Amino acid sequence: MRERFNELIRASESICILGHISPDGDCAGSTLGVFNYISCLCEKEGLKKNVKVYLEELSEKFSYLKGYELISHDPEEKINYDLAIVCDCGDFARMGKFMRYAKEAKGIFCADHHITNTGFGDSFVIKPEASSTCEVVYDLFLKEYVDKNAAECIYTGIVHDTGVFRYSCTSAHTMEIAGECMSLGIDFGSIIDDSFFAMTYSQKQILGRALMESRISEDGKIVYSAIGSGIMKLYGVSKKDMDGIIDELRTTKGALCAVFMYQMITGQYKISLRSNTDELDVSKVAACFGGGGHVRAAGCSLSGNPEDIVKKLTEKIRLQIG
Repeated sequence: MRERFNELIRASESICILGHISPDGDCAGSTLGVFNYISCLCEKEGLKKNVKVYLEELSEKFSYLKGYELISHDPEEKINYDLAIVCDCGDFARMGKFMRYAKEAKGIFCADHHITNTGFGDSFVIKPEASSTCEVVYDLFLKEYVDKNAAECIYTGIVHDTGVFRYSCTSAHTMEIAGECMSLGIDFGSIIDDSFFAMTYSQKQILGRALMESRISEDGKIVYSAIGSGIMKLYGVSKKDMDGIIDELRTTKGALCAVFMYQMITGQYKISLRSNTDELDVSKVAACFGGGGHVRAAGCSLSGNPEDIVKKLTEKIRLQIG
């Protein structure tokens, strides 16, 4: 598939790169990683192409990634692309307001690691066993066109989807790729500190509020917390500031599952699920409510009050963990 991926890039005069709504580290890393890879390929082969990344606004903590300032957040441009490269996205709906760029493109190449992605587009690579979509796209790259800029993106995505190499999705191959990125001279320490661990004061406050108001159920097997739109407004935070809360909940001793939800502008709650055991596949739980993800990390959106939402989720979780 690597050969097909590079053939499509060379044959396409215009390319759009798309990810999922509420882009996270892996989405940012994979889309911008592909962007920088194509830029390097074009420079070395003397090719000229129109390449554009379309994503919802990224957190400023990713501003060190090359191409961050070139991302288009506006879906109003009237242009049809020869090729749409879709990263870290399980279906068309997850592309949100940029979906039409994929549907109207002459061809689609999808790269993903979500187990709920059944494959869409003309060509696709879906590897649920991979740590991240960054790992998937890196294996599509020709090494001579992977420069420091692309390596920073790939390393960032891997760091975020493995929890700095702590999660069970981390493999020997994951570490091999990380090592190859490091050999290109990236500042790996700063990437980890500044994009994964660093938080603004407001983020610290909302994290504290979420932890302080968290609850447990099912004899401590489930820990959950919810943040309403009023609380978000009070602390001056947005959805971009919610990163990391679910991972702090996940480390609660005795918890097999962590649930975090925050209220979106639509009134719905964006729900993140994390599993601490092989007995619980949270992607199956999320799929029951129109979401998806991985065995250990998944998400969906639901309407209602938080207590009712937790009850609905618990019913599905109970089917697996008893």
